[in-house]
Amino acid sequence: MFRSVEYYAGDPILGLMDKFSADPNPNKVNLGIGIYYDEEGVLPVLDCVKTAEERIADPISARPYLPMAGLPGHRSACQNLLFGKNAQVLTDGRVATIATLGGSGALKVGAEFIHQWFPQSKYYVSDPTWSNHIAIFEGCDVEVGTYPYYDKASSSIKFDEMIGFFETLNKQDIVLLHPCCHNPTGMDLTKAQWDKVLEVIKQRELIPFMDIAYQGFGEDMDSDAYAIRKAVDMDLILFVSNSYSKNLSLYGERVGGLSVVCPTVEETERVFGQLNFIVRRIYTSPPSHGGRVVDIVMNDDALYQQWVSEVYGMRDRIKAMRLKLKSVLESKLPERSFDYITRQNGMFSFTGLTVEQIEQLQTEFGIYMVSNSRMCVAGLNVNNIDYVANAMVKVLKD
Repeated sequence: MFRSVEYYAGDPILGLMDKFSADPNPNKVNLGIGIYYDEEGVLPVLDCVKTAEERIADPISARPYLPMAGLPGHRSACQNLLFGKNAQVLTDGRVATIATLGGSGALKVGAEFIHQWFPQSKYYVSDPTWSNHIAIFEGCDVEVGTYPYYDKASSSIKFDEMIGFFETLNKQDIVLLHPCCHNPTGMDLTKAQWDKVLEVIKQRELIPFMDIAYQGFGEDMDSDAYAIRKAVDMDLILFVSNSYSKNLSLYGERVGGLSVVCPTVEETERVFGQLNFIVRRIYTSPPSHGGRVVDIVMNDDALYQQWVSEVYGMRDRIKAMRLKLKSVLESKLPERSFDYITRQNGMFSFTGLTVEQIEQLQTEFGIYMVSNSRMCVAGLNVNNIDYVANAMVKVLKD
């Protein structure tokens, strides 16, 4: 019966976890999967989350099904974080928001909506992008292409090529954009560049789909949402997927959201209904625990401020690791520039290492990163950064 079923080789990023776990090297370092680890190499539980979970457990209560769209407090938290509290677009009731199974679930529901209601639209992602962007949309029978983004030779953005490409696209084509902390390169557009990109999108009547999984890890909560809010100011229709996996350290709880900015209240109601219908057909309703944590933390002023402070602490530690890594590499290889490391934002860095050099790091040093040279900077700490830097120097010299 199943002889025709094709073999699945596994996800290359998640597969690194298995190889890392099996490696007996006592000095091994995992820089592959996008998870934030603290200075001791431990996945943290945020203090604001601990407080929220204590409230949830006192008293322990029943776990009924949530509404298809999730908890109202979860949904409003997504809206306030993305668009700004009391934003006019929210007051006008022009944003349809649902809670989702993480950022991936938001992309999935958005892809299903696009496939059903914009069947002629083609979807474009940056070259490179997070590989699951392509897999999720292709899995919904949406045609996927790429637009120019990263120049490996100069460790910079191909901005002019990107703009030129957007100017060739058809009306209602979808462009997937990273508002901050681009995955996998870490290279972000400036505000002036965002203004230009969004102007072209408006002129060509394209539909931006903004995926923001690292809000707060770039500059700050508001600056990281600049592209989203600028698009709203320009009266663009847009999709926004967001995740709380990283900035609430709730990876396994699968909490995210999908928001669609619509032209009118009446259209918003129709879109909201169809998003609910898609959820009903896939998983009926989102999980409650993570949604309740989001609801409590984001809608309590004291906990919200505590959360922002904790996120900025994680952001600053990552930035410190970038500076340290750059310093060590340049001291050992003075003939080379590693400025790109500190020009990048967020959890990831494109190191520029070759596939062979990355394999050498694994086999000789037990250092794991994705074969496209993406390194999770959040996996570095004061205990392993010299080891990693010296290993990188070794493979760069060989």
